[in-house]
Amino acid sequence: MQIKTFICVTEWIKIIKQRNCIHNERAKFMDEWLMHEIRKITAEEQAYLDGELQVKKDIYMDARKNKFEVDCQLFLREGKLITVRHHSRFIDFPLHKHNYIEIMYVCSGEITHYIDGKELVMQEGDLLLLNQHVRHGIKRAGMDDVGINFIVLPEFFDIPFQMMQKQNIIADFLLGILRQNNPIPQYLNFRLRGQKAISNLMENMIASIVSERMPSDTASQLSEEGYSNKDVINKYSMGLVFLYLIDHIDTLADNSSSNYEDVVVQATTRYIDSYYRTAALSQIAEDFKLSLSALSRMIKKSTGFTFQELLMRKRFQKAVIFLVETELSVEEIAVNIGYENHSYFYRQFKARFGMTPKQYRIMHKDDKTIKI
Repeated sequence: MQIKTFICVTEWIKIIKQRNCIHNERAKFMDEWLMHEIRKITAEEQAYLDGELQVKKDIYMDARKNKFEVDCQLFLREGKLITVRHHSRFIDFPLHKHNYIEIMYVCSGEITHYIDGKELVMQEGDLLLLNQHVRHGIKRAGMDDVGINFIVLPEFFDIPFQMMQKQNIIADFLLGILRQNNPIPQYLNFRLRGQKAISNLMENMIASIVSERMPSDTASQLSEEGYSNKDVINKYSMGLVFLYLIDHIDTLADNSSSNYEDVVVQATTRYIDSYYRTAALSQIAEDFKLSLSALSRMIKKSTGFTFQELLMRKRFQKAVIFLVETELSVEEIAVNIGYENHSYFYRQFKARFGMTPKQYRIMHKDDKTIKI
């Protein structure tokens, strides 16, 4: 199954690259066309320019509801899982939520969000992911402040989630979308200006979706290859964006619901939990492209412990579980938790618990709950 999925992803990446190559000769035209389309002043925006002082909520929600919650059904065509809409300028947006996942991409200028009392100033090329539990407001944007909102249903992310190779902050975000009990507001703000690969992918998705809504003659001119699988291509494109974000996790802004340091430390603790037998600080440092000293300082500052101390705590948690719940010999337990040197394991165990492993096993053999 994994091999099949990998082949499928690889083939779609080839299709996306081929489509990008075909479009390269018209890249300038596409850029001009796309910016022309998304910079157009809409009827809603014209009303604000003409003096309307309140957001026209009837565009965004059922007027019978009291709370400002933007309804995706007012924007998505039947059967569609994703659409785009440029952020309406010339008005301050009050606090609101969505019943969908929102991804904002800033095409030009800057867009300022207010979340949890914090100000998030997004600049050209930046990307903001918001799950459906986040309440946020948006400062009045000017003519040149162009932001594109991706309105996305959770089902759209099936393929992007499959493309995540291991647990990471993007995978956690996608899982959080599905959480029904104790939902947690999550938002990830990536400062990506200069990451051309990501901007190309985002703009290709925007152009693909915008062209679908245009008259058939114009749409055929802009998408002459006639792909009938735009939705699937866009899913893989979004998956590639997420993979790029993981590879550039250092662009995650501190004012996200999880900042870069949180991400690194959480990844470190998960890594220790899973690989306590062979865990090495150098592996985490390599994954996050950090020096050993910088990573060590980050872990110590956040947890109060060094990497080695966290690793030893986990190993001895497992050791006492093995002592009480299994018949493994002390030597076998030492090896199973990562200590080839039995004498060292004995010394560390006695220093930590004030008794030998054998004494601990005898004392706690009838325990139902292990006290560590």
